[in-house]
Amino acid sequence: MEKKVDVTSKAVTEVLARTIEYLQPNPASRAKLTMLNTVSKIRGQVKNPGYPQSEGLLGECMIRHGKELGGESNFGDALLDAGESMKRLAEVKDSLDIEVKQNFIDPLQNLCDKDLKEIQHHLKKLEGRRLDFDYKKKRQGRIPDEELRQALEKFEESKEVAETSMHNLLETDIEQVSQLSALVDAQLDYHRQAVQILDELADKLKRRMREASSRPKREYKPKPRESFELGEPEQSNGGFPCATAPKITPSSSFRSSDKPIRTPSRSMPPLDQPSCKALYDFEPENAGELGFHEGDVITLTNQIDENWYEGMLHGQSGFFPLSYVEVLVPLPQ
Repeated sequence: MEKKVDVTSKAVTEVLARTIEYLQPNPASRAKLTMLNTVSKIRGQVKNPGYPQSEGLLGECMIRHGKELGGESNFGDALLDAGESMKRLAEVKDSLDIEVKQNFIDPLQNLCDKDLKEIQHHLKKLEGRRLDFDYKKKRQGRIPDEELRQALEKFEESKEVAETSMHNLLETDIEQVSQLSALVDAQLDYHRQAVQILDELADKLKRRMREASSRPKREYKPKPRESFELGEPEQSNGGFPCATAPKITPSSSFRSSDKPIRTPSRSMPPLDQPSCKALYDFEPENAGELGFHEGDVITLTNQIDENWYEGMLHGQSGFFPLSYVEVLVPLPQ
């Protein structure tokens, strides 16, 4: 009996956990389902389990986008139909969760918390009295016979209580069959209602497809293009008049780019000195670098490495990259 009770305990514990996972794969909803007070539901104090069903979330999404598409859209109308059906499925799923919780999960949980726990208590007490009796039996002759007799009576009493509790549990296992039947009945009811809801939805969608196919297709007619005349060449903004650009006279101090004309005074070093000519503008980014503009002629004073030179320009000395210049007179080897 003890072995059968142990197997029963393991079966009930695992079936409970798997049933809750079956009802709610979402761990957060599963925790709420475990804490759900079915008494409040029976009394009408609770309208739903307290967590959203995935069918309901899908239905709300469909309805929201169906409304955005509007009544002129076949897809939008179909989304509204499907969304309403999904919300009905969510309500049916709520009823399934409540029904299974009340008629299957709670009775099995009560079996674990009360009957099986009580049996374990009796077995633990029996084991303690068995050890006490064995100890005193080994000391027989050195302890009073009355003490040994009392230990035996307590052991037999605990043994009878434990056996009775296990026997009652195993003999009334038809109650667990009844609870299992309640689970199956709740599932059948849920699936019947779900099939009915989905059948109605399928009929609606097929009817919409037939209606859409019987309607003449609307041809796309592009709007006529507006004719407009191009303006003068300077009016390149679609024919709209634009302000006349100011003319630049030779006496202007600015070029067409509105930048001041830079007339650097380049001091040409004698061609017998090592020198180079700037190919591009170079803006110094670090201290010690020499800045210059395209066309400047720089006196070379030293080659730092294969990529950098040192030179002088307008009395200033600094480093600059070789790739920015063309060597006119190389440094002596």
